[in-house]
Amino acid sequence: MTNPTFGKKIDGVDYKARYGVYAVIPNLDKTQIILVQAPNGAWFLPGGEIEAGENHMTALERELIEELGFTAEIGKYFGQADEYFYSSHRDTHYYNPAYIYEVTGFKQVDKPLEDFNNLAWFDISEAIEKLKRGSHKWGITEWQKLYKN
Repeated sequence: MTNPTFGKKIDGVDYKARYGVYAVIPNLDKTQIILVQAPNGAWFLPGGEIEAGENHMTALERELIEELGFTAEIGKYFGQADEYFYSSHRDTHYYNPAYIYEVTGFKQVDKPLEDFNNLAWFDISEAIEKLKRGSHKWGITEWQKLYKN
């Protein structure tokens, strides 16, 4: 099975690999999802780059503390979705494999360490509409399949 792929890979372009792990975090009644808004205005699922020496879980735990101040129980792994994009902020083309997980429970333990992001809860359809990355939209769609009757 091939991974879902988003964005367009341009022949002859050198892509920098940026491996990321992200979480779909619903509220208790699963009607809303929390998103993180970067300083540039773009909305993303909580999570981020996997740093040297980290596995998916340690990276996701660190990112959730940094961005949300949350500890979390991690549920289902939805898979890898690949994304190709150009960052004008960094003047770099990226290949961004995104590993998407479900959070089944969370606890706010502190203020987010990163105080430059905005956090907001959105209804599912609005969250999908707001997200910048196709891989993140795919993750929410996969999560929805678990709870459709």
